[in-house]
Amino acid sequence: MTDLVLHERIAGGKDWATLLFVFCFIIIAVNRSAFGSRFSEFIKLAFSDKYTKIYKDGGNIFSWFTISFFFIQIVSFAFLIQLLLASVGMAEKTNWITFIQISTLIGVFILAKYLIEKIIATSFNIEEFNEQYNLHKVNYRTYIGLLLLPVNVILYYNDKLPAVVLYSITGIILLAAVISYLVSLRNYQNAILGKLFYFILYLCALEIAPYYFMYYWFTNV
Repeated sequence: MTDLVLHERIAGGKDWATLLFVFCFIIIAVNRSAFGSRFSEFIKLAFSDKYTKIYKDGGNIFSWFTISFFFIQIVSFAFLIQLLLASVGMAEKTNWITFIQISTLIGVFILAKYLIEKIIATSFNIEEFNEQYNLHKVNYRTYIGLLLLPVNVILYYNDKLPAVVLYSITGIILLAAVISYLVSLRNYQNAILGKLFYFILYLCALEIAPYYFMYYWFTNV
């Protein structure tokens, strides 16, 4: 008589990532269903600025649509950073604790930067400009995060991709971010020229310095 031997099933280290990816795609599906027309305009953001013209009110930054995609944005950028750290031996790409640390850092950084921007904008009396300009940046950053999500899925589950592919994708993301900032500057050039001195202070204090400190932190951990 053959004995029945039961073996304990050990969950793989990538299970948490699978659940997180599935959750993100569920959010996208819900947004597409609940905000059909808005979602349709949003996915055309790379080719048309119609979305930014329709949803230019500063209150849109606190809508469910924006907040839910903000979550996906954090997930996408956190995965990319963790993959970059793993490629240089500074982290394990399957370590969920590292992912939580990176995503928390990104979330706190973005929210803290937003609150400081509000304070500076109030001090300089450029609240309206700051709300629209910030919303414009958020839209493009969220769009990049959305496009990055399926790319992260491929990168995360493929262990044989050369490092140059990861670095190339990172370069493309950085280039897209720079282009989105240039588009924002072009769209608000009249408002910027009207308060050029304050905008230069704003740019140096809140657009350049924070990223320098993040780079310094990551390279000296």
